[in-house]
Amino acid sequence: MASFSAFIRKSPPARLRDFLGARGVHADGDFDWCSGGRGAAFVKSIEVLLAGLPDARQDAVKAELELLAELSSDDGMSGVAHVCAGEGVDLEGYEGVEDVLLMLAIQFDRVMIDRVQVQASYLRKSGGKQWARFQFPDDGKPWALDQQSAQDAFLAEAVDILDLPAHRKREADWFHPVRIDPATGAETKLTQATIYVEDHAESELAFGETSLERHTRQKVLEVGVVCDPKERIVEICAKGGHKIRDKYLQAFSKHFAPQSKPPVQVPRRNVRLEVLRNAPELTTVPADGIERVEVSSLSFRSTDGAFLMAEKRGEDETLYQFLKRRFGVASPLQAGGWHIVAATLRIFKAPCDGKKGHVLTVTLRTPNTTSAPNKTEAERAFVFDLLDRWDLLDPPPTKVELFEVVE
Repeated sequence: MASFSAFIRKSPPARLRDFLGARGVHADGDFDWCSGGRGAAFVKSIEVLLAGLPDARQDAVKAELELLAELSSDDGMSGVAHVCAGEGVDLEGYEGVEDVLLMLAIQFDRVMIDRVQVQASYLRKSGGKQWARFQFPDDGKPWALDQQSAQDAFLAEAVDILDLPAHRKREADWFHPVRIDPATGAETKLTQATIYVEDHAESELAFGETSLERHTRQKVLEVGVVCDPKERIVEICAKGGHKIRDKYLQAFSKHFAPQSKPPVQVPRRNVRLEVLRNAPELTTVPADGIERVEVSSLSFRSTDGAFLMAEKRGEDETLYQFLKRRFGVASPLQAGGWHIVAATLRIFKAPCDGKKGHVLTVTLRTPNTTSAPNKTEAERAFVFDLLDRWDLLDPPPTKVELFEVVE
């Protein structure tokens, strides 16, 4: 769990005062909300105020602040933007993510913060091992996404897929976030469901009234389903591997799109590492905010099974110059029988908007693995845009190509 100290320091004074006041934390009239430049002394003064609450209430307020601190990230802000756009909440004029999160906690019920948390988590997992995208044919046949009976039946089948006892509690939260493309600003209205189910219980120690006691804690398991009805796309994020996700997809088709033919999974785009066999021109434009880009490692495998990895160490020569100096005509870049199977790029971002410059490290592996899903949503879009520009990815398949393969 994130510490809320930095969150408190960055929060606008008036909004923080209103948030704490709504939770029964009141300061004297002479309390300095800007004391000590809002540094450690200010955080300490807030902790003193919290200490005046009853123990249980104090723990609850601190836990809420820790949750808000955890959400005060780039993915958290993207989650806020998507959820608020879907709910018609205008974010113009707020002083950053801390201000917006406190506003949501003050003016709305807990559901809004829960949805932001779910959305931020989904954005982090998007493109990862627990996530898959599926394309339905453009047949124009209606979907029953807003039909209560279909939602109830889908929830019941989801519980069956999880193979949990019938008495386990379950709940589905259906809402309509608006996904905002970080590169173009284009908005896409989605239908999203988060399915919550009681998972297997865990036993843990906790303090009772007089001594340590063992308590049973019921865990919650989440399954995420995101639909783009216009483009006929469904994304599923769930643990259990592709076989489990296929079951959720079949349940989705049966209850929401019974008239449509089965969808196909959109494959990951293959990487094109042969582009890196010669020192590439990794072109950038001023709007990218990039100081320089380098190929920092290349991995090779020969036709007879040998493996070689070369990494850039010094600043006085490129990796390509090193391989030429070290191996000459026997370099795996020139000798026959060697194939590039992995590469690492380092993208040096220039300082911008008061933020320090930093390095984005992107790893590519054959046939279709990239480390881009591990970035924030904005960084992921930025990286994929660059990889496309540098011809390091195959173009995405069209809908026609997807269904031609199936037939």
